[in-house]
Amino acid sequence: MGHIRTKKYRGSRTCGGGTHKNRRGAGNRGGRGHAGGNAHHFIRAMREGYRPGYIYKGFTRPKAVVDPVFIVNVGELDELVAFLHEAEADYIALDGDTFVVDLYSIGIDKVLGTGRVTRKMIVKAESFSESAREKIEAAGGECIEVDGCECDCDGECDCEEDEE
Repeated sequence: MGHIRTKKYRGSRTCGGGTHKNRRGAGNRGGRGHAGGNAHHFIRAMREGYRPGYIYKGFTRPKAVVDPVFIVNVGELDELVAFLHEAEADYIALDGDTFVVDLYSIGIDKVLGTGRVTRKMIVKAESFSESAREKIEAAGGECIEVDGCECDCDGECDCEEDEE
């Protein structure tokens, strides 16, 4: 429907709508509310979403793309580990001169390799980049990959198969 110029209808009784009986009531607009959703307003009903099962959902992005990956760089970890140990963070422990850092318990998924490592650290996380692994091990530390299993089975149990 095009744009209606209303100024030219000033002073007329019906504003171009024919007789005074036209443009009256809900019959002029095809019914009240969602009337005709199964018939003459089917496409409108689909588009507006009040036709269950008929609405177009579109493309579903892969789960790997949608779920965020929480990361930390080894440089940031190296700078903060002593401060966090003094602040008595429960995921950092000191074993002799080696810091034991459990990143998996606080939800960090991956350790990346930006920055320098000056302290000896044992880091537990789900995954490590190659450069992060090299830098931690070059400083005398160790990288421990946690598989995400709740129990201490080292990947030998069927926990993930039980959930499905």
